[in-house]
Amino acid sequence: MRIEACSFCSKPVYPGHGMMFVRNDCKIFRFCMSKCHKNFKLKRTPRKTRWTKTFRKAAGKELTMDTTLEFERKRNVPVRYNRELVQTTIRAMAQVQRIKEARERTLWERRQKARVEADTKSDLKELERHIEKIEHPAMKETVAQTLAESKAYKQAVREKQQQQASASRAAELASAMPVDADESKPAAAAAAEAPAAAAAAPKRKRKMLGKSLKKKIAA
Repeated sequence: MRIEACSFCSKPVYPGHGMMFVRNDCKIFRFCMSKCHKNFKLKRTPRKTRWTKTFRKAAGKELTMDTTLEFERKRNVPVRYNRELVQTTIRAMAQVQRIKEARERTLWERRQKARVEADTKSDLKELERHIEKIEHPAMKETVAQTLAESKAYKQAVREKQQQQASASRAAELASAMPVDADESKPAAAAAAEAPAAAAAAPKRKRKMLGKSLKKKIAA
């Protein structure tokens, strides 16, 4: 039994259900209901229609890059009938469905967590804006304490992010900085060469002064 996908909303179309539309170029479109067929004839984009699976995937509300979706792909490969293969496939389908449901549940919980954090942030902003309207002193003190704790937490998170950014920037600069020849030498060799370099410095200065005087005299 082959289960097709709706050409507009991507829902499953079971055999004997839905409708089929064949265009002039012989391309076949299948629709699960008349609603999808009408929207297709109105030339609406599934990616911009909120109730389609394409929109939900683009908005991050459904699984997009997952290994369980590989099993649902259409394969035009003829397979010889084998009873053991059929039984193994049915067991694998049930296991894949359980894994897919668990991952969808995890995705939903992650989305709800982000939504709760956004709602909490907006509620705290509302309380901070209208705290003077609270008449009960104990309630007002509790709200002020909650706002102070949230501010301290935000400040700690901001400082931690700044420290991580500065550390990563320092690591990038250290990796991009070219290694000097003197730095690559051992410490003992550098210490041994230090007196000779100090003694040669006055000679270099005298040579430079002599060259500058010769240029002035020649001019």
